[in-house]
Amino acid sequence: MQQTANSLQVLIDNSAVAMRGWNRISFDDRAAILQRWAKQLPMNLGIMVNFQCTNALQYVADTELMPGPTGETNALYCSGRGVFIISVQQGITKEAIVGQLTAALVCGNSVLLCIDDEHYAQQVKQELEQLGCSADVITVVKITQLNGLVNHPQTAGVAYCGDLQTTQHLARQLAQRQGLLAQLVSELDSETLAVIGAQRYCLRFITERTRTINITAVGGNATLLALGSG
Repeated sequence: MQQTANSLQVLIDNSAVAMRGWNRISFDDRAAILQRWAKQLPMNLGIMVNFQCTNALQYVADTELMPGPTGETNALYCSGRGVFIISVQQGITKEAIVGQLTAALVCGNSVLLCIDDEHYAQQVKQELEQLGCSADVITVVKITQLNGLVNHPQTAGVAYCGDLQTTQHLARQLAQRQGLLAQLVSELDSETLAVIGAQRYCLRFITERTRTINITAVGGNATLLALGSG
Protein backbone atom coordinates (compact mmCIF):
# COMPACT_ATOMS: atom_id res chain seq x y z
CA MET A 1 0.00 0.00 0.00
CA GLN A 2 2.79 2.40 0.94
CA GLN A 3 4.66 1.52 -2.24
CA THR A 4 1.56 2.35 -4.31
CA ALA A 5 1.16 5.69 -2.53
CA ASN A 6 4.82 6.51 -3.13
CA SER A 7 4.60 5.66 -6.83
CA LEU A 8 1.52 7.89 -7.23
CA GLN A 9 3.33 10.72 -5.47
CA VAL A 10 6.27 10.43 -7.86
CA LEU A 11 3.92 10.48 -10.87
CA ILE A 12 2.11 13.56 -9.62
CA ASP A 13 5.30 15.39 -8.60
CA ASN A 14 6.86 14.80 -12.03
CA SER A 15 3.66 15.88 -13.75
CA ALA A 16 3.48 19.06 -11.63
CA VAL A 17 7.05 20.00 -12.55
CA ALA A 18 6.32 19.41 -16.24
CA MET A 19 3.16 21.49 -15.98
CA ARG A 20 5.05 24.55 -14.77
CA GLY A 21 7.33 24.48 -17.81
CA TRP A 22 4.50 23.75 -20.24
CA ASN A 23 2.34 26.50 -18.74
CA ARG A 24 5.09 29.07 -19.36
CA ILE A 25 4.83 28.43 -23.11
CA SER A 26 2.38 30.74 -24.86
CA PHE A 27 -1.09 29.63 -25.93
CA ASP A 28 -0.03 30.11 -29.54
CA ASP A 29 2.96 27.80 -29.20
CA ARG A 30 0.98 25.10 -27.38
CA ALA A 31 -1.77 25.31 -30.01
CA ALA A 32 0.79 25.05 -32.81
CA ILE A 33 2.12 21.76 -31.40
CA LEU A 34 -1.39 20.36 -31.08
CA GLN A 35 -2.41 21.54 -34.55
CA ARG A 36 0.61 19.77 -36.03
CA TRP A 37 -0.62 16.66 -34.25
CA ALA A 38 -4.06 17.18 -35.80
CA LYS A 39 -2.57 16.82 -39.28
CA GLN A 40 -1.40 13.29 -38.41
CA LEU A 41 -4.78 12.13 -37.11
CA PRO A 42 -7.87 10.77 -38.87
CA MET A 43 -10.08 13.60 -40.08
CA ASN A 44 -12.68 13.39 -37.30
CA LEU A 45 -10.01 13.52 -34.58
CA GLY A 46 -8.07 16.27 -36.31
CA ILE A 47 -11.22 18.38 -36.49
CA MET A 48 -11.71 17.96 -32.73
CA VAL A 49 -8.13 19.02 -31.98
CA ASN A 50 -8.39 22.12 -34.18
CA PHE A 51 -11.79 22.96 -32.70
CA GLN A 52 -10.42 22.98 -29.14
CA CYS A 53 -7.33 24.97 -30.12
CA THR A 54 -9.34 27.58 -32.01
CA ASN A 55 -11.70 28.08 -29.09
CA ALA A 56 -8.86 28.41 -26.58
CA LEU A 57 -7.12 31.01 -28.74
CA GLN A 58 -10.39 32.94 -29.04
CA TYR A 59 -11.63 32.82 -25.45
CA VAL A 60 -8.68 32.48 -23.08
CA ALA A 61 -5.39 33.27 -24.83
CA ASP A 62 -5.48 37.08 -24.74
CA THR A 63 -4.12 39.16 -21.87
CA GLU A 64 -6.27 42.10 -20.75
CA LEU A 65 -4.43 45.18 -19.51
CA MET A 66 -6.03 47.08 -16.63
CA PRO A 67 -4.10 50.24 -15.69
CA GLY A 68 -4.25 50.97 -11.98
CA PRO A 69 -5.14 54.29 -10.32
CA THR A 70 -1.60 54.89 -9.04
CA GLY A 71 0.16 54.09 -12.28
CA GLU A 72 0.79 50.36 -11.91
CA THR A 73 -0.02 47.97 -14.73
CA ASN A 74 -2.33 45.04 -14.01
CA ALA A 75 -2.51 42.23 -16.55
CA LEU A 76 -5.39 39.75 -16.33
CA TYR A 77 -4.48 36.46 -17.98
CA CYS A 78 -5.46 32.80 -18.03
CA SER A 79 -3.30 29.96 -16.80
CA GLY A 80 -3.53 26.20 -16.50
CA ARG A 81 -4.97 24.85 -13.27
CA GLY A 82 -2.36 22.14 -12.67
CA VAL A 83 -2.31 18.36 -13.03
CA PHE A 84 -5.47 17.09 -14.73
CA ILE A 85 -6.69 13.49 -14.81
CA ILE A 86 -8.25 12.46 -18.14
CA SER A 87 -10.43 9.34 -18.08
CA VAL A 88 -13.32 7.78 -19.97
CA GLN A 89 -15.68 4.85 -19.57
CA GLN A 90 -14.53 1.78 -21.46
CA GLY A 91 -15.64 1.85 -25.10
CA ILE A 92 -16.04 5.63 -25.33
CA THR A 93 -15.16 7.12 -28.72
CA LYS A 94 -11.67 8.51 -29.28
CA GLU A 95 -13.14 11.94 -30.10
CA ALA A 96 -13.98 12.32 -26.41
CA ILE A 97 -10.45 11.41 -25.31
CA VAL A 98 -8.85 13.70 -27.88
CA GLY A 99 -11.20 16.58 -27.05
CA GLN A 100 -10.54 16.36 -23.31
CA LEU A 101 -6.80 15.96 -23.80
CA THR A 102 -6.48 18.86 -26.24
CA ALA A 103 -8.50 21.27 -24.09
CA ALA A 104 -6.42 20.44 -21.01
CA LEU A 105 -3.09 20.72 -22.82
CA VAL A 106 -3.74 23.87 -24.86
CA CYS A 107 -4.71 25.65 -21.63
CA GLY A 108 -1.37 24.81 -20.01
CA ASN A 109 -2.18 21.81 -17.82
CA SER A 110 -0.26 18.56 -17.58
CA VAL A 111 -2.25 15.36 -17.99
CA LEU A 112 -2.45 11.98 -16.28
CA LEU A 113 -4.03 9.89 -19.03
CA CYS A 114 -5.96 7.12 -17.30
CA ILE A 115 -7.87 4.97 -19.81
CA ASP A 116 -8.39 1.26 -20.41
CA ASP A 117 -6.59 1.31 -23.76
CA GLU A 118 -3.04 1.82 -22.54
CA HIS A 119 -1.62 1.09 -26.00
CA TYR A 120 -3.56 4.03 -27.47
CA ALA A 121 -2.58 6.23 -24.52
CA GLN A 122 1.11 5.45 -25.06
CA GLN A 123 0.73 6.16 -28.78
CA VAL A 124 -0.77 9.58 -28.07
CA LYS A 125 1.98 10.42 -25.60
CA GLN A 126 4.71 9.40 -28.05
CA GLU A 127 3.20 11.34 -30.95
CA LEU A 128 2.87 14.56 -28.95
CA GLU A 129 6.33 14.33 -27.41
CA GLN A 130 7.82 13.90 -30.88
CA LEU A 131 6.03 17.10 -31.93
CA GLY A 132 7.26 19.21 -29.01
CA CYS A 133 5.45 18.31 -25.79
CA SER A 134 8.07 17.99 -23.08
CA ALA A 135 8.47 14.77 -21.12
CA ASP A 136 5.87 14.14 -18.38
CA VAL A 137 3.39 16.72 -19.72
CA ILE A 138 1.44 13.56 -20.58
CA THR A 139 1.79 10.61 -18.23
CA VAL A 140 0.06 7.30 -18.94
CA VAL A 141 -1.29 5.62 -15.81
CA LYS A 142 -3.18 2.40 -15.27
CA ILE A 143 -6.95 2.58 -14.91
CA THR A 144 -6.60 0.77 -11.58
CA GLN A 145 -4.83 3.87 -10.23
CA LEU A 146 -7.76 6.20 -10.96
CA ASN A 147 -9.20 6.23 -7.44
CA GLY A 148 -5.82 6.96 -5.89
CA LEU A 149 -5.22 9.83 -8.29
CA VAL A 150 -8.67 11.35 -7.75
CA ASN A 151 -8.20 11.21 -3.97
CA HIS A 152 -4.73 12.75 -4.11
CA PRO A 153 -4.75 16.32 -2.73
CA GLN A 154 -2.45 17.69 -5.45
CA THR A 155 -4.47 16.86 -8.56
CA ALA A 156 -6.25 19.95 -9.89
CA GLY A 157 -9.14 18.31 -11.71
CA VAL A 158 -10.72 15.36 -13.46
CA ALA A 159 -12.13 15.30 -16.99
CA TYR A 160 -14.39 12.27 -17.39
CA CYS A 161 -16.67 11.04 -20.16
CA GLY A 162 -19.04 8.24 -19.24
CA ASP A 163 -22.07 7.26 -17.21
CA LEU A 164 -23.89 9.24 -14.54
CA GLN A 165 -23.14 6.79 -11.72
CA THR A 166 -19.36 7.07 -12.14
CA THR A 167 -19.62 10.85 -12.54
CA GLN A 168 -21.48 11.12 -9.23
CA HIS A 169 -18.91 8.87 -7.56
CA LEU A 170 -16.07 11.07 -8.81
CA ALA A 171 -17.89 14.19 -7.59
CA ARG A 172 -18.24 12.71 -4.09
CA GLN A 173 -14.57 11.70 -4.04
CA LEU A 174 -13.43 15.20 -4.96
CA ALA A 175 -15.78 16.80 -2.43
CA GLN A 176 -14.54 14.64 0.45
CA ARG A 177 -10.81 14.81 -0.13
CA GLN A 178 -8.28 17.15 1.46
CA GLY A 179 -6.11 19.68 -0.38
CA LEU A 180 -6.92 21.64 -3.52
CA LEU A 181 -10.50 22.31 -4.55
CA ALA A 182 -10.58 20.21 -7.71
CA GLN A 183 -12.62 20.71 -10.85
CA LEU A 184 -14.80 17.90 -12.25
CA VAL A 185 -15.38 18.33 -15.99
CA SER A 186 -17.92 15.70 -16.95
CA GLU A 187 -19.45 14.63 -20.25
CA LEU A 188 -22.47 12.31 -20.01
CA ASP A 189 -23.49 12.25 -23.67
CA SER A 190 -20.91 10.08 -25.40
CA GLU A 191 -22.82 10.27 -28.70
CA THR A 192 -23.15 14.00 -29.33
CA LEU A 193 -20.40 15.17 -26.93
CA ALA A 194 -22.53 18.21 -26.11
CA VAL A 195 -20.18 19.43 -23.34
CA ILE A 196 -16.85 18.66 -25.02
CA GLY A 197 -18.22 20.09 -28.25
CA ALA A 198 -19.18 23.41 -26.66
CA GLN A 199 -17.13 26.43 -27.73
CA ARG A 200 -16.37 27.47 -24.16
CA TYR A 201 -15.37 23.99 -22.96
CA CYS A 202 -11.80 25.25 -22.53
CA LEU A 203 -12.92 27.56 -19.72
CA ARG A 204 -13.20 24.50 -17.46
CA PHE A 205 -9.43 24.00 -17.64
CA ILE A 206 -8.10 27.45 -16.76
CA THR A 207 -7.79 29.78 -13.81
CA GLU A 208 -7.54 33.56 -14.00
CA ARG A 209 -4.51 35.35 -12.60
CA THR A 210 -3.38 38.96 -12.32
CA ARG A 211 0.18 40.19 -12.82
CA THR A 212 0.91 43.62 -11.32
CA ILE A 213 3.92 45.73 -12.32
CA ASN A 214 4.52 48.90 -10.33
CA ILE A 215 6.32 51.33 -12.63
CA THR A 216 5.91 54.42 -10.44
CA ALA A 217 8.33 56.03 -8.03
CA VAL A 218 8.01 55.49 -4.30
CA GLY A 219 4.94 57.38 -3.13
CA GLY A 220 2.71 56.62 -6.10
CA ASN A 221 1.74 58.45 -9.24
CA ALA A 222 3.46 61.82 -9.46
CA THR A 223 0.58 63.38 -11.39
CA LEU A 224 -1.96 62.39 -8.75
CA LEU A 225 0.34 63.71 -5.99
CA ALA A 226 0.70 67.03 -7.81
CA LEU A 227 -3.09 67.36 -8.21
CA GLY A 228 -3.54 66.87 -4.48
CA SER A 229 -0.82 69.27 -3.35
CA GLY A 230 -2.94 72.44 -3.57
